[in-house]
Amino acid sequence: MSETTPPAAARHDLHALCDRLGLGRDIAYDDHWSAAADFLQLIVDHALTEKTETVVECSSGATTLMLARCCERNGRGKVFSLENGAEFAANTRAELVRFGLEPWAQVIDAPLIERNIEARTFQWYALDRLPERPIDMLVIDGPPGFLQRHSRYPALPLLFDRLAEGATVFLDDAARPDEQELVAAWLRAYPALTHRYIAAERGCSILRKTGRS
Repeated sequence: MSETTPPAAARHDLHALCDRLGLGRDIAYDDHWSAAADFLQLIVDHALTEKTETVVECSSGATTLMLARCCERNGRGKVFSLENGAEFAANTRAELVRFGLEPWAQVIDAPLIERNIEARTFQWYALDRLPERPIDMLVIDGPPGFLQRHSRYPALPLLFDRLAEGATVFLDDAARPDEQELVAAWLRAYPALTHRYIAAERGCSILRKTGRS
């Protein structure tokens, strides 16, 4: 899909993905807040192909449900979703229960707290409840961009050392100038990262950790 994808076509793609995963077409989905169908397709394809063991995501929603289904189908893995919104967290947990996927995903209450990174102050997720385990797949779709400039930048400074070698990072909304700037900053700071941009509806940056630094 592209930025000009008609809403009806986007909804068709979402329904096709739900059918593929055996999920109801009435899953909780918001056209504004939820990830676009083509981004969901990218992360689902990766999770099923790579049979990812530990998935961490920044924000919860349709991504959580679909990645949990992938873990169930793979017979391995778990999704840990950092969520600062109590209502969003409750809705996602309810959806996991509805589809019997709660063993495959944990929505973590992670309020936004002040983080000082490289002489800048950010509001970013508390990590005290995130288990200490190597991360194979990191999906970044929060915090919201309107909160602050480069709102999603802290994800790698705070989680890079937890990424397993070969881990893959998916950044949503990568067509926005803010996201393009922070990806460039990540690549300067972490030479071990490779980058591929996908011209999805809202843009998707895919980064892979190929070493330790």
